[in-house]
Amino acid sequence: MASKSNEPEPGFAQRSTLYQEFLAEREEILRHKWIESEKQGKDIGFERALLDWIRKHRESWRSTRNKKLGK
Repeated sequence: MASKSNEPEPGFAQRSTLYQEFLAEREEILRHKWIESEKQGKDIGFERALLDWIRKHRESWRSTRNKKLGK
């Protein structure tokens, strides 16, 4: 049984840099999904939007984001 000292503090994940990066990337993917779905006149689905965004936009998005964040 884990002691209380081993448990992460409440909200730890939500404040982590990794989680914040995940949320920002997810927001961009959802934006891409909306734009591409509008272009095609139908919902393209999250998985297709995800793969398309990764192939076409992720690298430049990360580069721009890192410059803005001073990384």
